[in-house]
Amino acid sequence: GHYISVDTSHEGEKAVLSSPELYSEEWSCLRLIYQIGAATGTSPDPARLNLYLRREGRAGGRLTEESGVPSSYTSLVCIVQIVLEGEMGQDKSASIAVFEIKITPGYCIECDFEENHLCGFVNRWNPNVNWFVGGGNIRNSQSILPKDHTLNSELGHYMYVDSVYVKHFQEVAQLISPKTTAPMSGCLSFYYQLKQESSIVFTVYLRDTSGFYEEIWKTDSALSVEWALAEVDFNAPYPMEVIFEVAFNSAKGGYVALDDISFSPVYCSNQTGTPFNPAEAGCNFEEDLCNFYQDHKDGLGWSRVKVKRNVYRAGDHTTGFGYYLLANTKFTTQPGYIGRLYGPTLPGNLQFCLRFYYALYGFFKMSGTLAVYIFEENHVVQEKIWSVLDSPKGVWTQAEISFKKPMPCKVVFVSWCKSFWDCGLVALDDVSLSLGSCQAADLLLPNPGECTFEKDECMFTQKKRGRGIWHRRRGPTPTSYTGPKGDHTTGVGYYMYIEASNMVYGQRAYLVSRSLRGTSGKQCLTFFYHMYGAGTGLLSVYLKKEGDDEEIPLWRRTGEQSISWLRGLIEYESDRNYQIIFEAIRGVSIRSDTAIDDIVFQAGPCLEVEEIQFSSGYPDSLNEIEY
Repeated sequence: GHYISVDTSHEGEKAVLSSPELYSEEWSCLRLIYQIGAATGTSPDPARLNLYLRREGRAGGRLTEESGVPSSYTSLVCIVQIVLEGEMGQDKSASIAVFEIKITPGYCIECDFEENHLCGFVNRWNPNVNWFVGGGNIRNSQSILPKDHTLNSELGHYMYVDSVYVKHFQEVAQLISPKTTAPMSGCLSFYYQLKQESSIVFTVYLRDTSGFYEEIWKTDSALSVEWALAEVDFNAPYPMEVIFEVAFNSAKGGYVALDDISFSPVYCSNQTGTPFNPAEAGCNFEEDLCNFYQDHKDGLGWSRVKVKRNVYRAGDHTTGFGYYLLANTKFTTQPGYIGRLYGPTLPGNLQFCLRFYYALYGFFKMSGTLAVYIFEENHVVQEKIWSVLDSPKGVWTQAEISFKKPMPCKVVFVSWCKSFWDCGLVALDDVSLSLGSCQAADLLLPNPGECTFEKDECMFTQKKRGRGIWHRRRGPTPTSYTGPKGDHTTGVGYYMYIEASNMVYGQRAYLVSRSLRGTSGKQCLTFFYHMYGAGTGLLSVYLKKEGDDEEIPLWRRTGEQSISWLRGLIEYESDRNYQIIFEAIRGVSIRSDTAIDDIVFQAGPCLEVEEIQFSSGYPDSLNEIEY
């Protein structure tokens, strides 16, 4: 037979394979049979196979990465395109091949077991009891059923597990579904037959990526020799596997057969409860405290504040211009203070990932500065799940915590200080909550339209005219009183900047995007820029359309702006393919390090608008905190 593989003679380039345009309004399942070969062991930069979903009118979408597990995708628009991308990495002997691509309507966890790939279901091998394919022309077991359920004929197939080889008490066979790759809730149904001489327990579990099992259905009684329908409410807000498990007590146990697993997005029971929306448990504090509140017994330890753009005190993390929370701002006669900030109630038995940004100013002792507790409502129990150890002063640093509690609970941010002399200021901003563990989210492919510079320069390349070069860096820049102390993404990651001490006054550095697809309608470009230093020059953004020589100016800043990372927003249009160019010009002195980070391209107009696209300098009123 034939297969398709990446041509390895083009070093450093990505191989891209695009599907025809697909018309789909319902859920579909995509299955790949692929092989990634490598002669050597683990490589620091291994070969990768990436799979993207491109919706019409978007620069790029995201699906899943290097995953042999089938993937569900959906689209409200009718036209989508699947894009396969092969990256060879550094391993010279690596190979990437694709043998089969199959797109079928419906969900990936559905299966009638009529095809040899078994929809990606796998048996967990056990020396004695295993799930086998039955039916068709297979005639080698005592548990052969006269007919399967799908075709209702002896030619149809089903899965079965038989007790004939059981050697020990409580032997277990497991059939494991492919992992879900999109949030799903509704009704899972399947047909089964159970014939028992002695006790058999047939159970269905959900298992998340951290290995936690949740039982959702169980039977230990044989109803009849006919196929019986089972229906169970099913909720998988993050990647999960469905496990069909049969436990036998003796070799004369009997057998269980399974067929026609299907899923409907409507619950089997008349459940109408609205699913929990994790966005309700986050806040950027721009408008108010969202669903967070303080206990008045403690007094108001946290204040919502805003700092005008200045060169002494950092602004908020969201935009550099907005609001954030600050503990210990009201100086009182008390020797110390305690500030507790309570989040909304979270449902039990779900895996959560909590992310937030914090910054510390002027502390002598770190312990107790900032801690996160989980407060279980039924038992008045508080469990500390995170506390600050040590972090760079005055830098917005990201923290992420995974947790799961059986009971409903609340997240509480506590800032506490015994003695006034040990106390500094604690700042908090951009709290977000998502379903699933933080580690699972980190494994996702980065969105093709985003660049945080954490791994490399993404879609950007240098345009080396003269000597000006953009450098990728983490931590502070080498020259004092200029440049950022840390990046915007996490506080400890990477950003791009110009090193003014290596350049001369007026010298330019260019960072140019690869060619981006033109579309009709407005596009939005968001990025963060850092222009701090008395000698700061210019930062400009240009649009260059394919076939044109001229570069259209979209945005410009001149001179020192702030000690903070500030957010830039640009709305633009281009019906032809185009490139975006960031140009930094070195200012009058070496205190002219200009930096950028967290660039995002989005289809559609910007949801917010930046007041001034072309501006210089900063306002006169410096270092004021507004309450």
